[in-house]
Amino acid sequence: MTQTEKQAAEGPRKLLVTGGAGFIGANFVHYWLQQYPGDSVVVLDALTYAGNKVSLESLESNPGFTFVHGDICDTALVEELLINHGLDTIVHFAAESHVDRSISGPDAFIETNIIGTHSLLKAAKKVWIDLPAADGLEPVKHRFHHVSTDEVYGTLEPQDPAFSESTAYAPNSPYSASKAASDHLVRAYHHTYGLEVTTSNCSNNYGPYHFPEKLIPLIITNILHDKPIPVYGDGKQVRDWLYVEDHARGIELVLQKGRIGENYNIGGHNEWHNIDIVNLVCQLMDEAFSSNGELAAEYPTASFAASGKSRDLIRYVTDRPGHDRRYAIDARKSREELGYSPHESFESGIRKTVEWYLSNPGWWGPLIQG
Repeated sequence: MTQTEKQAAEGPRKLLVTGGAGFIGANFVHYWLQQYPGDSVVVLDALTYAGNKVSLESLESNPGFTFVHGDICDTALVEELLINHGLDTIVHFAAESHVDRSISGPDAFIETNIIGTHSLLKAAKKVWIDLPAADGLEPVKHRFHHVSTDEVYGTLEPQDPAFSESTAYAPNSPYSASKAASDHLVRAYHHTYGLEVTTSNCSNNYGPYHFPEKLIPLIITNILHDKPIPVYGDGKQVRDWLYVEDHARGIELVLQKGRIGENYNIGGHNEWHNIDIVNLVCQLMDEAFSSNGELAAEYPTASFAASGKSRDLIRYVTDRPGHDRRYAIDARKSREELGYSPHESFESGIRKTVEWYLSNPGWWGPLIQG
């Protein structure tokens, strides 16, 4: 029996997806409901700057989908959702996640990433463990899956081995420190209270619905508006890039096969210097305008791309404080235990991403104007 068949035999899951209107969360919700149309998904999202309900509008007619506008720090609301919808699984994406914002305003990161995660853990423990125990019952069969980042591990030198699940935490920004704290809280609720948890730490995601302040969509949208493309420092920072749907597949495997209490790294095996990413996206944009004459008319402010000179928009700017030099994920544990491997190559994934942004200005345009 396959894992999918096993899950089907056990009955449908009922998921609470926090931050499900954000970039990775929205892609996960779309993926999950495509793969498991008999499951039900409740999305809880505060719709802050990075949450966009438009990302989910195609699901509004799906009887298995429910959207709730609310805050994960509202513990009573989370308890109510878990009880009223009979939810048995939490997939926790909700987080403040932009490093620059964490440097200029760390308070929101502490509130959402630490206090918000604790709020969810308290609600899950109460509904799935404490209330049944008060009635003399066994805990509800459940899973709390926490989505974290490779940034909790700190930074790597060029020749260092990639981060593994046993790498010591060494966060260097308020963002990564807040995520590290949330990881520890999830672990503590498993070891102290028996909450059935798993955690995944992923590398940099890219793909549809990515908020325009992030590197790849920023390059694309700045080119479309003839705006300078800022590159921090020398642009030689290294990141491991993962197509967002491959991340959803990784979480799916953790939920199906992951051992309770364990952490799993989900990466793309795909390290790139930031400046090389910038140059590649510039090249793909120039190629797109060269091969499709309608784009110049659709995007009249993209004169550099129309003339094949997107790279002329690149501007080197002062590096940000505490900028980690290199991240890289060792995903051997996920491969060996879960059978995980990315489906998309970077070449295929980045082309899909550029094509999506060129085809969906109605999604990202208002975010830039806002």
